[in-house]
Amino acid sequence: MTRITVACLDMAGTTVADDGTVIEAFTAAIVEQNLPVKRFNQAMKDVRSSMGQSKIEVFRRILGDEAAAAKANASFEDHYGAAVGRGEVAPMPGAEDTFAALRDAGIRICLNTGFAPVTRDAVISRLGWGALIDLALSPADAGRGRPWPDMPLTALIRLGGGAVSELAVAGDTGSDVECGLRAGAGVVAGVLTGAGTRADLEQAGAPLILESIAGLLPHVLS
Repeated sequence: MTRITVACLDMAGTTVADDGTVIEAFTAAIVEQNLPVKRFNQAMKDVRSSMGQSKIEVFRRILGDEAAAAKANASFEDHYGAAVGRGEVAPMPGAEDTFAALRDAGIRICLNTGFAPVTRDAVISRLGWGALIDLALSPADAGRGRPWPDMPLTALIRLGGGAVSELAVAGDTGSDVECGLRAGAGVVAGVLTGAGTRADLEQAGAPLILESIAGLLPHVLS
């Protein structure tokens, strides 16, 4: 097995437990658009099928208008940020021990997300994770969000990894899995603690499906 040097881990649903706050924030933002019932229902269906992707890109697809998408995205970030401020996020069980074991093994950690940087950083600050990781990336930092491979490839470059085979990518959605596969990562894992079902992850082609992020360790520690 190629030695893993960089682990690119998703946040909400994978390392961060937020008890459905992402969907609540999406719902609140879309309600504010005053869409007809049929279009609202389709929008929420689209949201659920695109979990893990760049939030602004999701709103662009749903609303088809840049100004409306920007407004909805700002509303989403406000709603989610307020929930973070109220303490409605917590470490996923085993996440912090996983971070420690990875770093003890010399594996550098990137947390990546579809959130805007301001929301991502608020979550990391709230959980006190700044000293536990090496890098945090949003689509705005890398070019494109999931399912494109930009974030894990950017992490590999910034953290001084070598070949793409030295990457491990883990997340709870089909978009996370597709992102890792497109990046050519040596380890790509779907995690069952978030939005994606086992069927979703299998359909995306996940080589590994884990009960939790802690299950990643045997597959990356040599």
